[in-house]
Formats: sequence, C-alpha cells, structure tokens
Amino acid sequence: MSGYVCTVAGGKGGVGKTTTAVNVGSALQEMGYDVAVVDADLGMANLGAMLSVEPERSLHEILAGDGAVSEALTDAPGGLTVIPGEQSLEAFADADPAKLRKVIKTLRNAYDVVLIDTGAGLSHEVAVPLGLADGIVLVTTPDTVAVGDTVKTAELADRIDGNVIGAIINRVTRHTDVAAITEQFDFPLLAVIPDDPQATTEEPLVLNAPESSAADAFRRLTTALEGLWFHDQSVEEDIDTIVDDDWFIEGEESDTDAEDEDSGGGVFGLFN
Repeated sequence: MSGYVCTVAGGKGGVGKTTTAVNVGSALQEMGYDVAVVDADLGMANLGAMLSVEPERSLHEILAGDGAVSEALTDAPGGLTVIPGEQSLEAFADADPAKLRKVIKTLRNAYDVVLIDTGAGLSHEVAVPLGLADGIVLVTTPDTVAVGDTVKTAELADRIDGNVIGAIINRVTRHTDVAAITEQFDFPLLAVIPDDPQATTEEPLVLNAPESSAADAFRRLTTALEGLWFHDQSVEEDIDTIVDDDWFIEGEESDTDAEDEDSGGGVFGLFN
C-alpha cells in the first residue's frame, strides 16, 4: 500500500511550516510510522540547517537531473528521513519543480507518510506540491498578512483540485482572537500551537523539548492527523480543534496580563 502524502503550506514565509513538518514527522515516527520530509521550498530551503544535517545530494540536484532520490535520503534526529534542499541561487535556477512529481511518487512507495515542506507565495513551485498531496495542512500565525496569504493559498489549492484538510495557527498567545481569525477561513481549524518561550531549543521540539506546551500541541495534532489519514476519521465528525487552556496560563502571568484580566478576548474567549 502506498503512503500518505501531506503538503504543509502557507502563503507567508516564517510562519512555521518547516517546524510543523519536522514535529509532525517526528511524532509520527515515534508512533511507529516510517516518515520522509521533503524540503520543497526551492527558494529558501532551511530543513537541513534546522536539523543540522548535510545530505550527499540535495533535492535541488535531483530536480536538476544530477542525482537519484536514494542519494539524497538523509538520516535526521529521531529516525526521521529527510531530503534537504540548497540555498544558492544557482541551485534554485537549475531545479525543475515539475520533476518533484517523480520524487514524491518514489517516496510514496517507500514510506508510510511523506511530508512536503513548501515555500511562501503563489508561484509554480508552490502549486506543484499542492497538487501532489493527498491532503494539505495550512500554517499561519495570527499576523493579519499571514492569515490573508493563507486564505489565498487555500484558494490556489482549490483551483488545482487540492484537498485542504484544515489549518493550524502557530505562535498563539492567551490574547490571540482565534475566533476572529477562523471567521476568515473556509476550511476547518485543526489546532492552535502556543507561543512557548520554554520551547526555544533545537528542532524537533517533540524530541528536544518534550515537556513544552508547543510539543504537546504538536503531538495532539499528529494524533488527530493520524486518525484522519489512516483510520477513516473526519474533521467534521471526529476532530475537535486542539487547544488546551493550560498552554496559555502557566508561566504567562505578567503585569500586562493582570491589567488585561477583565478585558475578555483570548483563545476562543476562554481567558476572561
């Protein structure tokens, strides 16, 4: 049986797409799945640097016709397999996004889950991974521009018949108006990931900061995704938005918080 391909996407750079792919992949690996993560952000590849790994071959070389997929498979922390990219303009110019289809087909036949980390924007190299996926998970931060760009990415996916499973909102604090953000979505909200100062360590957080709130959120998200991908669950019937009050209370009390205590708002209005 071929594996499940999930593209992790979002219109704006720096919202946590790579972090999401790495942590979901690592959590799946802990659950016994064989996982590959592909850095298809051809313009700003950062997967290798994030995990401190150096491949014999990069994805860019494969897409330029200068190597085989097997040569680029690289061991990463926690037993994860990754295919990193390059950051040079020359590598970007030589890489043909259309060849990603063959790469993903090869990986699909060898791994239980293939996670594709994408770049920002609405370019051709972003559209290709959207079209290759069985399901798309969108990532945004509460930033207004990031939310708007995520909505545009969903619209692009719809135009090419991509399947958006839902979105996660990254770097959420107790004062984030999640309800107002989700009103802009035509797709489900899968989870919120807390902005967790205690999780400032090397990735993946689920391995290196396992007790952090962010790691807890990624594990719960992964469990939900596993149910959707492999156990015939549905977002509408089986999955509630993943959020825990304790993520936003413990260690966040400050003078500003105390002043705002009676102002309402917060995640789903929970922190009144």
